[in-house]
Amino acid sequence: MDTALGLPVLVGLIAVALLFDFLNGLHDAANSIATIVSTRVLRPQFAVFWAAFFNFVAFMVFGLHVAQTIGTGIIDPAIVDAQVIFAALVGAIVWNLVTWALGIPSSSSHALIGGLVGGGMAKAGISAAVWSGLSKAVLAIVLSPLVGFLLAMMLVAIVSWASVRSTPFAVDRAFRILQFASASLYSLGHGGNDAQKTMGIIAVLLYSQGHLGSEFSVPFWVVLSCQAAMALGTLMGGWRIVRTMGLRITKLTPMQGFCAETGGAATLFMATFLGVPVSTTHTITGAIVGVGAARRVSAVRWNVASSIVYAWVITIPASAIVAALSWWAVQIFVR
Repeated sequence: MDTALGLPVLVGLIAVALLFDFLNGLHDAANSIATIVSTRVLRPQFAVFWAAFFNFVAFMVFGLHVAQTIGTGIIDPAIVDAQVIFAALVGAIVWNLVTWALGIPSSSSHALIGGLVGGGMAKAGISAAVWSGLSKAVLAIVLSPLVGFLLAMMLVAIVSWASVRSTPFAVDRAFRILQFASASLYSLGHGGNDAQKTMGIIAVLLYSQGHLGSEFSVPFWVVLSCQAAMALGTLMGGWRIVRTMGLRITKLTPMQGFCAETGGAATLFMATFLGVPVSTTHTITGAIVGVGAARRVSAVRWNVASSIVYAWVITIPASAIVAALSWWAVQIFVR
């Protein structure tokens, strides 16, 4: 392990990791609030407060299985040092800022995974990767939106059958209230899965510097710091991506918004308890497409959905390339 890292540099790297967590909340705020905003149940300024609160308290509900996966299951912890972590964070942050500026709902989670892979492989080659954990994360790119899609579509069918004798006004009023619960659950799942990724990054950095002893663990102050940074980012959330997620893919009613959020939340809860770092962006997009397709296939703007899929496919390679270039730039600088 590299134990020569000075305290100011260590603190600086932790600050950069928390900046990524803040940007994750900023970038992915739309995932938590897109449906409740697009159905006009809550105004954006109130919706972000609602989402930020549940983002923060998520650590009380979930364990730290995802943090464990990120810290030890993507690249070999033995090759992790300050330069690898710095390169990983730069790769993830740069990709997040590019996609946020363009209004593309790409995955902060997979940007971070790509950054770790790029930084680790730039240092140690292909042997740096922990293929069992990495393959699980890559498989989640396909499975999380698919599960969200199927669950949301099933919920639409069940809810439509259950409310067939009710008036449209009564259904709309009931689901406007129920959306508060579904949005809360989704924000809880978002905070539980996404904030743990930064926890894993900070914990593996501390572990690589000998500050955690011989056993990998996540200190409680790291948990609180990451949850707070993500909640603050959500509070400052981005309207650009809300428009794409909640307005451009398909037009949503409160009932459909409830089904999308509930299907997405169920997917996130399962993944988080299993320790799988999934993308909240992928999950809610799949769920929104699912509720749109349940009405009729033409209700989904497939050109918008397909452009989002392209962003998913290139996120890990793009952030890995930026991270690798950052690692090489650091080598040139330190020499």
